[in-house]
Amino acid sequence: MKDLRDIEVIVASVQHIKYIDDINNTIDIASKERGTGIARRSFEYLKEKMEAGKAVIALEKDKFAGFCYIEAWQEKGFVANSGLIVVEKYRGIGLAKEIKKEAFRLSRKRYPKSKIFGLTTGLAVMKINHELGYRPVTFSELTDDDMFWKGCTGCINHDILERTGRTKCLCTGMLYNPEWEKPDFKSVNGIKKRSLLETIKGLNPVGGKKKKGLLNFKKNVKSWIGAILPF
Repeated sequence: MKDLRDIEVIVASVQHIKYIDDINNTIDIASKERGTGIARRSFEYLKEKMEAGKAVIALEKDKFAGFCYIEAWQEKGFVANSGLIVVEKYRGIGLAKEIKKEAFRLSRKRYPKSKIFGLTTGLAVMKINHELGYRPVTFSELTDDDMFWKGCTGCINHDILERTGRTKCLCTGMLYNPEWEKPDFKSVNGIKKRSLLETIKGLNPVGGKKKKGLLNFKKNVKSWIGAILPF
């Protein structure tokens, strides 16, 4: 079995253009093996990705081992990590995870405010995405950019996507939103913050004897305003 320590996972550049045929051949083989769609990309498309520093490649010395690329959509509001592929003899050692992690880091570096998404039929990829912070979503939560969905025309299951009006296919849509990492302000100035609903529930009906909920509400208003205003 191959050793992950012998494989370099890096951002691809012009010097890696020579591996494009290997990449597409590996995609074709994997697509036939799985019986599911993996969209093949043109030589020029992948060449542009490498020239722009928007792809990740895995190499064992000078031998191609795996690949993934990124693309921004909808005025950079969304970024897709696509085309993940690993050569058969390098599978089962965690290489796909390392490639996905590097593609994720590259996406966050280049597009820090963008949502990151992907489509996959592979359980292993779903697991990796989950570990990176992705969540399964409906296709309606992904980009509506026609150019992205046009890329699916190279998939053998494209007819399913068309018949369902682009609402579903054999792939699962997964999304990472940087907003999920924002502080939740559970405490402000050492005081535990409660939601507005929780606060209202703590108030007593008009005419009630206990005023503790109302007093706490007034006491913490200034602190809460400090947490709310940035949004």
